[in-house]
Amino acid sequence: MSRVLWARLDDETLLRELAPEAERLLNRHLATAKEWMPHEYVPWSLGRDFVPGEEWEETEQSLPPAVRSALLLNLLTEDNLPYYSAHIDKMFGQDHPWREWTRRWTAEEMRHAMVIRDYVIVTRAIDPVALERARMHQVSTGEVPEPPTAAEGMAYVALQEIATRIAHRNTGKHLGESRGYDLLSRVAADENLHYLFYRDVVTAALEVAPSTMVEAIAAQVIGFQMPGTGIEDFAAHSRLIANAGIYDVSIFLDQVLVPVVRNFWRLEEIEGLTPAAEQARERVVNHFERLGRVASRYAERRATSTATSPEAGALVP
Repeated sequence: MSRVLWARLDDETLLRELAPEAERLLNRHLATAKEWMPHEYVPWSLGRDFVPGEEWEETEQSLPPAVRSALLLNLLTEDNLPYYSAHIDKMFGQDHPWREWTRRWTAEEMRHAMVIRDYVIVTRAIDPVALERARMHQVSTGEVPEPPTAAEGMAYVALQEIATRIAHRNTGKHLGESRGYDLLSRVAADENLHYLFYRDVVTAALEVAPSTMVEAIAAQVIGFQMPGTGIEDFAAHSRLIANAGIYDVSIFLDQVLVPVVRNFWRLEEIEGLTPAAEQARERVVNHFERLGRVASRYAERRATSTATSPEAGALVP
């Protein structure tokens, strides 16, 4: 791979330059990924039949509303897989090894929706009628993040996969029972491997086209949104989740942006950037500082109140 300091690489050129590294990372993933069976993680013995027309009783489950919201958003996000797959397939194209990676990623992500849905239905954690109506809305509208270039797409999915890993694992911790924790930990382990693929693709891309990638990273860091934003009442669910400490702006900054963008990609140390890329990097640094101030305000608010105001605890301000 050759380093291009002053040129902005188009998608086709960038993907072609990165293909050898993507193939290496695909092979690493295939050698590392552990086969697992969704049906083995579901506590089937807790289930019973639903009588047609039976209304779900909230008293059947002792989960706090925030944990139900987290399960709902996690599941509905996974349900929207056809649209994520279509966009990633379009972004990366049909050439080897990108196509093989996209297909493998899709197959692994499909298991997540399967196993989480089985869990929430068997345990009656969520009203199944409301869940199905929400699924129909989410998949019918098909709203997904659509980064405009492959460079921005790589940056986005790297951040999104680690954020999703954290959200799944933290949801599992709040369930208060071992089977659900094990299930969501297993899903989170998959998400971590996906994150590692995309993180290292971006690392390689920074070597090939640093200015292109710094601008892409800046655009996605500053405009980042979790992929479930098309879900009905997403903001309300997000506030509950944030106020419970499952996923909030502090986690986004401290466990996603700082470890990945600042510490691993070493954004502030990259040399030979174009003036536009230098300006983009400065915007990211300023954004980090802003998020730090916002996170501090939210932490103070939670420490002194129940944090139930409409402004409290947004996932990403």
